[in-house]
Amino acid sequence: MTYHGEYKVPGGKLVKVDFTVDGETLQDVVVSGDFFLYPEETLEDIRASLVGLPAATDEAGIADRIRQRIDPGAELLGTSPEAIAIAVRRALAEPVSSPV
Repeated sequence: MTYHGEYKVPGGKLVKVDFTVDGETLQDVVVSGDFFLYPEETLEDIRASLVGLPAATDEAGIADRIRQRIDPGAELLGTSPEAIAIAVRRALAEPVSSPV
């Protein structure tokens, strides 16, 4: 089953997440949207922080895991770990049947 979630950050940008769940953990994670990250490698760090994440993790736990994985000097413009966490939780609330 595939999952897709979106969250429009108030005063910010759109965040999208797509993933599958295998064995109760997130897999095949794609994070996208119209936000900006510096350095660009931060996007891969965010994606990697979500791969293997237990699907039962709450928003605060998701945001903490992202925060732990990204470089403290990274700039997230138009999004935040909390915004990405909201998109993940929204995706888990409403799975989609079509492929990512």
